[in-house]
Amino acid sequence: MGSEAIHGELDERAAGAADRVVAWRRHLHRHPELSNREVNTARLVADHLRALGLDEVRTGIAGHGVVGVLRGAAPGGGRVVALRADMDALPVKDLCGAGFASEAVDAEYPGGPFPVSHACGHDCHTAMLMGAATVLAGVRDRLPGTVLFVFQPAEEGPPVTEEGGARAMVEAGAFEDPVPTMAFGMHVTPYPKGYVGYRVGNQYGASTLVRVVVTGKQVHGSTPWEGVDPMPAAGAVLTGIGQLYRQVSAFDPVTVTIGHVEDVGRFNIIGETVTLWGTVRCAVESDMAEVRRRLTTLAEHSAAAYGATATVEYLQSVPPVHNRGPWVEAALPTLRRVAGGERVRETGATLGYDDVSEFVSRFGGLYVMLGVQDATLDASGRPVPVEGGRGLATNHNPHFYADDDTLVTGVRLHAHVAYDHLTGALVAR
Repeated sequence: MGSEAIHGELDERAAGAADRVVAWRRHLHRHPELSNREVNTARLVADHLRALGLDEVRTGIAGHGVVGVLRGAAPGGGRVVALRADMDALPVKDLCGAGFASEAVDAEYPGGPFPVSHACGHDCHTAMLMGAATVLAGVRDRLPGTVLFVFQPAEEGPPVTEEGGARAMVEAGAFEDPVPTMAFGMHVTPYPKGYVGYRVGNQYGASTLVRVVVTGKQVHGSTPWEGVDPMPAAGAVLTGIGQLYRQVSAFDPVTVTIGHVEDVGRFNIIGETVTLWGTVRCAVESDMAEVRRRLTTLAEHSAAAYGATATVEYLQSVPPVHNRGPWVEAALPTLRRVAGGERVRETGATLGYDDVSEFVSRFGGLYVMLGVQDATLDASGRPVPVEGGRGLATNHNPHFYADDDTLVTGVRLHAHVAYDHLTGALVAR
């Protein structure tokens, strides 16, 4: 049977699995779990992979990671493709409006209680890869290589006192036997339904979590002169951060965002500490060291000006997702076959991050975007809402949504990329 016939069979099998993929996605959406807490999600995945009769189903990797191993029976099996999906949800209220919206609350998570939802689409990623495992297991006799189905926990970042995520899976030995010759994944995004976006170079930026602790001297609110108030110093740091972008090249975007502020005290107490939690993003990884240096200097000197002190820590650093040109060139025929030539578009860079970069940078391969919303592209190639549709809602927004009908495209992408790589049609030259 030729490649064209196999591709057709992959599509038929994906269509046959579509209803189950939608059902998995809706179940996962209704029952989301935060980073490093993906117990039930991992169990659902592992049970399904075992039911498919895979050669191995490895569980408990770097927390709740799952890797299914499918060894093809066709000759010439030297290549190994790792297909990746992330499983964790976000501490974000679900306002997507669907009948299967999450009402989950995690009362035990550090810093909580938190409402929990799949406001980034990882429910879609998990369900699509479960579907791809179903499809590829059905043609294992014609696969000349090995497929790793990688279900990753803690992509959004574990609690700062815990380890987790893609790097932890690598360090746990998840890819030592067999070693991938390609990694592939995708992220659902506010882009026209069924469109695939790709980029040569950095698809996502470099990222690090930052914690700034400003320390003063606690005192009663009625006698501030007897203590040191850390609040004005924290305010000065927040104000100064807005000028950091002017201290590095304007041609390569950077951003420093403080997303959470916490203090210790009450309305009539000047507390001892104020902690600022945030993220640093750089389009070019080489800028990260300079931004970190300047942010540390800003925090320390601003605090000193108010008689306080500041300590700055950088945690959970993630390298950029970098798609090398030869891999993109090799993959474009596959992407266009699945989505249609007119639906495969080159996109701009983003300062979002995704620790799939740990896999792509080590093993080669690429990461693409899959559109799942009521959008069309304007003359400049930017997504705009379709009249009468649900509008556009970005990832991490409580209103984020994904169209179930697009999930089968993701299943097909995984299956076609895997088959093409194993047969040598999708290999960087």
